[in-house]
Amino acid sequence: MQLIPKDIPMEFLQLLPEGIKLVSRHGHPYLVMDRVEDAAGNSLMDDSVRIHGEPSIKLHVKVENSEGLIFVDAYWGSHAKLYSFIPDFSKGKTVEAFSPHDDSSLMVPWSCPIEGCEETHGIRLRLPGGLNTILVCGKLGCPGHHIDVARVAEGVSEKLSNINFFGEGEEELFSAI
Repeated sequence: MQLIPKDIPMEFLQLLPEGIKLVSRHGHPYLVMDRVEDAAGNSLMDDSVRIHGEPSIKLHVKVENSEGLIFVDAYWGSHAKLYSFIPDFSKGKTVEAFSPHDDSSLMVPWSCPIEGCEETHGIRLRLPGGLNTILVCGKLGCPGHHIDVARVAEGVSEKLSNINFFGEGEEELFSAI
């Protein structure tokens, strides 16, 4: 999947929270999740499965009657994934996500902000320290995601949450979880 450069708000870069790093690829800046955790503080990063050269985010997921591991690209806004199983990729299905460490649920009530998506559940990932969180829409095919960083000015999280990377023709294949 080709990464397409997007503008990153300067206000966010000045207060880059722990767990997110800035990298440069082909002369363009990208944000990469360096460490995300479950509610107990266990790292969800997996160095053995790399996507775009970075450790992936490892989750245990269920999609109806199928379940297994999913490895999500750590680049903010990318939706590239690898699966250890073959889920039903029909849009509109809700994913249930769990910590691969203790099978604790990562699901929380959430209203997806994407127009036309009516999903009411999201997957919550924590950045180190537990103050800052990432929410990802639980509906297959929806690119909805949101970052909540306590120290940034109002509106900055929304700008950052609107960053999505899609290469040409990859919208369906690499849609959100």
